[in-house]
Amino acid sequence: MRATLLATLFLLTSSAALAEPGNCPALAKVALPGATTTSELIPAGTVAEGVRLPPGAAAHVPAFCRVRITDRPTPDSDIRTEIWLPAKNWNGKYRGQGNGGFAGIIDYSDMAAAVAEGYATAGTDTGHAGSDPVFALHHPEKIKDFGWRAVHDMTVQAKTLTAAFYGSLPQHSYFASCSDGGREALIEAQRFPNDYDGILAGAPAYPWTALMTAAAMGVKATLGRPENYLPPEKIPVLAAAVRAACDAADGVQDGVVNDPRACHFDPATIQCKSPDGMQDAPNCLTPGQVASVNIIYATKRDNAGHEFLPGAMPGGEEGPNGWTTWITGDTPGNASGVYYANGFFRDFVYQDPTWSVEHFDATRDLAAARAKTAADLDAYNPNLKAFLGRGGRLILYHGWNDPAIPALSTVAYFEALHKTMGDAAVDSAVRLYLVPGMQHCGGGPGATHFGQAGTDHRGDAQHDVFTALEQWVEASKAPGALTAERLSGGERKKSVEFTRPLCPYPAQPKYHGGNTADASSFACVVPGH
Repeated sequence: MRATLLATLFLLTSSAALAEPGNCPALAKVALPGATTTSELIPAGTVAEGVRLPPGAAAHVPAFCRVRITDRPTPDSDIRTEIWLPAKNWNGKYRGQGNGGFAGIIDYSDMAAAVAEGYATAGTDTGHAGSDPVFALHHPEKIKDFGWRAVHDMTVQAKTLTAAFYGSLPQHSYFASCSDGGREALIEAQRFPNDYDGILAGAPAYPWTALMTAAAMGVKATLGRPENYLPPEKIPVLAAAVRAACDAADGVQDGVVNDPRACHFDPATIQCKSPDGMQDAPNCLTPGQVASVNIIYATKRDNAGHEFLPGAMPGGEEGPNGWTTWITGDTPGNASGVYYANGFFRDFVYQDPTWSVEHFDATRDLAAARAKTAADLDAYNPNLKAFLGRGGRLILYHGWNDPAIPALSTVAYFEALHKTMGDAAVDSAVRLYLVPGMQHCGGGPGATHFGQAGTDHRGDAQHDVFTALEQWVEASKAPGALTAERLSGGERKKSVEFTRPLCPYPAQPKYHGGNTADASSFACVVPGH
């Protein structure tokens, strides 16, 4: 009922706001249930108060109406949302922005990019300030806000104010985000099918409770004994061994493991060769380190042997977005996985500030996490009939070498869509692109520039997955193979090192001869065909 009222408020708002499209100050008078607003016109090229943008980004931002909302759908809620509306040259569309991690931050960079491209746009902190998960401690309504409520409210409020400002609703609405934002994207498609026409979901953290359980399991197993810790100087040793074993299997030795499912690397092959098996050396792994690597690669199971999450794929161990950041840390205990595992079970599940991963038990704690938080955080539902039935289009993408969220989890969701809705329905409205050599939402040795969430868009559907989504929604042009680029040279002077095709799953790129730096030398082929 609340969403319906919000969605139609543009017909009920003050006559002053509706009678004067383009009147930014009047938007503060638009009544939004449970919310208060302020609005101001931000001149072109100006960095608004409290907004942080990358160097030089403000120069490309046109004048826009900035609306700030404090949304309190419950007495325990405190959701901060911003809506930015181009003062001129609106393209008639709305693009919602998502979040990463535990959220707590509005993505001003993506909002600035959207406004510069002519979109009305919005972002939200999902109900708390800062990324510390302590916000969830003794605040069940804030968990709901983070899990699903804030993004939906943001969307309805943005459409309402867009209609008031321009005199018409957006012709098309899009959502594009990665990681937790990918989870938010699937929540929108599953629970609120009328919110968006096109959704771009990258590396979706949809199996949230399973991901946090797997992180805790890895932390306890790899840090439980000092000899099991894999220090940062051993990561390049492991990565080089993986490349030696698997890189050339696709016919091209380029530092990229093209389809890591075909990589059967055994870390025991680089175990230190000493009589007692315990000697350490810079160019090999101890038995404890080999055991840790096997745990990271392995399918995650509870104590009864039931699978609940795939393991990490080989090929993305090295680099600033690799294992040291997400799994192993530059020192013991200093990795994102430790932060997420401790924070989630301490503040979300057990509501106990004294809880630590030392107390973790896979079977017990996964069951507790699902019982207490899955209804608000998980996005497993493969029934998208309502979203697809109204013409919605969904594109999923995931880096094959993502160390934070296993790519095979997104494959599993895509296959569940097929099983639930049938091949014809999914083929007509959903695509999955798996990116060789890409880590979590970007980075890694592969061709990772293809216009996904958080990057610039060129308006070319061949090279830009977001543009491809728009053309699918607006012109019924279904996307096929895309072309991704590997860029070097920094932000100011980028150059293309090589290009690769991004193939609609289940197809994968296969080299057929020619210049190995050119995507045209590869074809999209379904393995086994």
